[in-house]
Amino acid sequence: PDVVGAVAVPHPVLYDVILEGLRFVFGSCALQALDLVDQRSVTCVSSPSGRRAYQVIGGSGLLYTCYTSCHYCSCPAFAYTVLRRNESLLCKHILAAYLSQAMGLSQQEALSDQQMSSILSGRAARTDT
Repeated sequence: PDVVGAVAVPHPVLYDVILEGLRFVFGSCALQALDLVDQRSVTCVSSPSGRRAYQVIGGSGLLYTCYTSCHYCSCPAFAYTVLRRNESLLCKHILAAYLSQAMGLSQQEALSDQQMSSILSGRAARTDT
């Protein structure tokens, strides 16, 4: 995501250009993702073993797990729009994870390896939501 890395550019004049670029590439998903970032809905969870994932509270209040390492989200929109119909590059949750990472705005939470294993297997989510 070179486009996402550009968001961290500190010069304010470039923000409009970057936002337009994000909207051009990702459509309405870009604004929805930025809204999730603004709401501090993105949490980076990590474990001592080095595993990392992002958990994003969607607009519906549901918690979705995103893996930027393999470009995957557990939400239905990702399964349908990205994987099944191939109509989009990503969902708003993954884009929010990339953007919050690039801007340094994601919440951080350390988990045990056992907790992370449960999240990675889809059996559990964070309990603080």
